[in-house]
Formats: sequence, C-alpha cells, structure tokens
Amino acid sequence: MIGRIRGTLVYKQPPDILVDVAGVGYEVQVPMSTLFQLPGLGADVTLLTHFVVREDAQLLYGFIDERDRALFRQLIKVTGVGPKLALTILSGMDATQFARCVQHDDLSSLVALPGVGKKTAERLLVEMRDKLKSWLGQLADGTAPAMAGAGFSRPTDHVADAEDALVTLGYKPAEASRMVAAVNDDGIDSSEELIRRALKAVVSR
Repeated sequence: MIGRIRGTLVYKQPPDILVDVAGVGYEVQVPMSTLFQLPGLGADVTLLTHFVVREDAQLLYGFIDERDRALFRQLIKVTGVGPKLALTILSGMDATQFARCVQHDDLSSLVALPGVGKKTAERLLVEMRDKLKSWLGQLADGTAPAMAGAGFSRPTDHVADAEDALVTLGYKPAEASRMVAAVNDDGIDSSEELIRRALKAVVSR
C-alpha cells in the first residue's frame, strides 16, 4: 500500500497530476478540493494517498487533507459508490461540507453532483451518518476550510480547460459549458478559478 508520496509537482490537469519522486513519476488523481490547494509546478508537494488495484489498472488517488482521504475511503464502501464517484463527490465538496450535508439531510446538494441520483444520495445519507458522527460533533462555526487556487501553467484556453475538467468529473459537455459560462467573468484568467466557481454554484443551488 502506498500511503504517502512527497516529490516535485511536474504536471496538473484536473483531475490528474504527476509527481516526480526521486526520478519516478507517479500519476495521481486528485479531487478538486485537493487540486485547489496544490502549489505551482516545480514546487515540492506531499500527498496522502489511497492505492486501488483492479484487474485492468492500478490507480493512485491523492489528498492534501487527511479528512478528505478518510471520507474517500468511507465513500467507496457505500454500495454503488466507486473511486470515480467518490472523487466526484469530493470535487464538489470537501469533507467538512459533506459532513454538513449528512447533518442536515441535505439531499439536494448531493443530487446536484454528477452521477449522484436520488437513490444514491439517500443511501449516502443513511450509510454515512453513523460513520461521520465524530466529525459532526466537531463542526464549529459553519465555515469550510479555505481553498487557495494555484493556477495552471499550461498555455491553453482556460475556459476549454475548465470545461474539459468538468466533463472528466462526469458532467455532460453541454452542461459543463453552461456551468463555466455562468461564472466566467471577464477578469478570470484561471481555469482553476472557473472550476471552483462552477462547482460552488452547483452545490449552492
């Protein structure tokens, strides 16, 4: 089991990043809650990881926050929730925000995430309630951890990058375009900021 990696961040295009560890490049998939907190390319980064072995692939998932990794590991134990959907959930909300959804039986915020239907959302609320009791008791003033954008270094269209990232997370192309267009102010020149605003708008509907 690979539980943690530390190295140089050499590539990031959500949800994929590449970390160089002593000359070995580790391909890691990260949720947006982690990607928003990553440093710029060329900087050192430390990630907590979860290693998944399938018949057709070996996949590594990375997290900045231990609570996000712990939630990811609990989510993939829920019937009908695999690593891809768990990553999508953690891209729409971090562990603290998810805990609040459970606390308030907030079905609508979960259903707003791609791939989460009503039955899956109901199952998540029921199965995760007991698992999150310790977290729910620690929630304080209702503020979620701040997520700082680091910006992309690829010299490509930031709007197209944002749309591609949302499609990768499970949104349909037309829906991704609408989401980005709805939050695309003239002053935004970062695909990462567009993604953050688009996901925030979906959850807050």
